[in-house]
Amino acid sequence: MSDIATETAGSRSGRSMRAVVTVLVGVALMTLAAKVQIPFWPVPMTLHTLAVMAFALVLGPRPAVAIFLTYLAAGAAGLPVFSGSPERGVGLAYIVGPTGGYLAGYLVASWLVGALARGRGFFGQVGAMLAGMMAIYGLGLAWLAIYVPIDGLLAAGLWPFLLGDLVKIGVVAAASVALPVARIRLRGDRE
Repeated sequence: MSDIATETAGSRSGRSMRAVVTVLVGVALMTLAAKVQIPFWPVPMTLHTLAVMAFALVLGPRPAVAIFLTYLAAGAAGLPVFSGSPERGVGLAYIVGPTGGYLAGYLVASWLVGALARGRGFFGQVGAMLAGMMAIYGLGLAWLAIYVPIDGLLAAGLWPFLLGDLVKIGVVAAASVALPVARIRLRGDRE
């Protein structure tokens, strides 16, 4: 019996270490995604939405949420992990600033996309990502309304970013079709 208990404890320890490494690498990639700016019309785009959607599809809801919560904690602690930080502020001041609702939306989308996409085919995954994008924009615009007059809300917080986010969803969807074996291995799913 002690061999079985030792093997089980070792197996749990290995899974725990894998989860910690996954979260830390995810936070590093999320930070990189926030910092990269790609020239795009009408505004430059970051890869934040792409990272959120990809983590949720590839890893599932729990690891995706763990990554984003850790990312938010790092930002709240003052690390310059967010897009535009440290220039536009750091820490809690950044989180409660104009883009705070979008950060909350990313957290909700991390769970929502992962949960809705699990076991779905291509169109189900695209639908899950669109639902996640609605959560991001819904929370983002609701929070942004504190800072921007209602008549300029969509012009400030939706229209300039919508096309870029749809492109990012398309990229994640195409990659999920091209790399299904990698997704199965990362999530630990069995065929």
